[in-house]
Amino acid sequence: MNGGISRRDFLGKSAAFAAGFTILPSTVISGLGHRAPSDKLNIAGVGIGGRGAAVLRPMKDTENIVALCDVDWRYAQSTFDEYPNAKKYWDWRKMFDEMGDEIDAVVVATADHSHAIVAAHAMTMGKHVYVEKPLTHTVYESRLLTKLAAEYGVATQMGDQGASGEGINLVTEWVQNGVIGDVTKIEAFTDRPIWPQGLNVPEEEQAVPDTMNWDLFIGPAEMRPYNEIYTPWNFRGWWDFGTGALGDMACHILHAPFKSLELGYPTKVQGSSTLLLQESAPTAQRVRLTYPERESSFGTLPEVEVHWYDGGLQPLKPEGWPEGRDMNHRGGGVLMHGTKDTLVHGCYGSDPWLLSGNTPNVPKTQRRVKVGELEGEAGHQMDWVRACKESPENRTEAKSSFDKSGPFNEMVVMGVLAVRLQELDKELKWDGENMEFTNIGSDEELRIIIKDGFNIEDGNPTFSREYTDPINALEFANGLIKKEYRAPWSLPDMPM
Repeated sequence: MNGGISRRDFLGKSAAFAAGFTILPSTVISGLGHRAPSDKLNIAGVGIGGRGAAVLRPMKDTENIVALCDVDWRYAQSTFDEYPNAKKYWDWRKMFDEMGDEIDAVVVATADHSHAIVAAHAMTMGKHVYVEKPLTHTVYESRLLTKLAAEYGVATQMGDQGASGEGINLVTEWVQNGVIGDVTKIEAFTDRPIWPQGLNVPEEEQAVPDTMNWDLFIGPAEMRPYNEIYTPWNFRGWWDFGTGALGDMACHILHAPFKSLELGYPTKVQGSSTLLLQESAPTAQRVRLTYPERESSFGTLPEVEVHWYDGGLQPLKPEGWPEGRDMNHRGGGVLMHGTKDTLVHGCYGSDPWLLSGNTPNVPKTQRRVKVGELEGEAGHQMDWVRACKESPENRTEAKSSFDKSGPFNEMVVMGVLAVRLQELDKELKWDGENMEFTNIGSDEELRIIIKDGFNIEDGNPTFSREYTDPINALEFANGLIKKEYRAPWSLPDMPM
């Protein structure tokens, strides 16, 4: 069911929507030429079998869920049942083609590799978009969504719900009021992955279930035979579809440091890991990203190193750490080492505290998110709904709108780049503005392990690894920064 809409069709629709679309399509605007903010949005969901169902649920009673799209109808069945009046689709392109005039906003919760293409085309049609984390699969896609959101004036939100929580508000206020002094080192970790990683590509080709459209799941990625190991859920551990534990969880864990310290682009990155395979993310990783001295809204800030650990690794506990206190809080943790104190918080920016035991008393400068009685995750989603109903000229942007989460997501996927390029055996220098590495030579090469053939025979270990032929390192790096899409899938052009 690969019906669709061509890129030319998308661009034609984009021009029409951009000319007259601010909050709602003309088919549902009242006779007075506007619509009251209290009226309902018509929302479509793309990828609704897992996280998509949770994102849509707070909107169920206040908005209209008019269309649902998923490539796996078995996995999506309970969500289809929850919204019996919503039209069902396999292909989001066909949904946009048939229902474009009836949809105001789109929730995207597909596998990572297709976040950008769905969201980008939705924005060119004037649709507001909510996209699960990680926002995109690559640096280029993050930059594209950031610029498209500005170009089309739509309301946007990444699904890192901690951005709307009290923890990140407090961290930002404490750091920007000088409570911990200058920060020169940050350590962060997650207890993920809790899905398979470090796997060889399965050799068995399985029959595609009748309830699955495999071609649409693959989407812009390179085609491969179907195997149940790839989806649902497990896509996170495969490079073509996900970003591993780092990409999946750093969006929840590093948001507070990125926001509070106004980090911008790193200048240097370096990664290492357990066995690095061509197709599957490693079981454990370490990354260091270096951010330069910079001017911020609250003064000149020094160079800072951000150290990331996953796969069961954690930073060593600093001097003064309370004996017996688990560093892992809600799936991870952060240590922000300042010249005056060390700030600690959990995943989602949750429950920050100071190693000194002091309790800061500083002005509250950050907007608190509370939509009716809803806070936390539901508040994060409904704050986006609120933003959708405001005009671009007067809108208070949601807490993780793409002008903020786009640059932040670049930080996250830069960590993935550092891991995947570790075989170059050097710290990589990064030009963020131009999205390019400056110290990878045009003649450098690398080889990547295709298959790890470790085995035990009669109690004795045997070691056998299959490698790729030498790969041009610069071409490989550029292909990770901006991924080549499988035909006929394509992104809109990058706005100037």
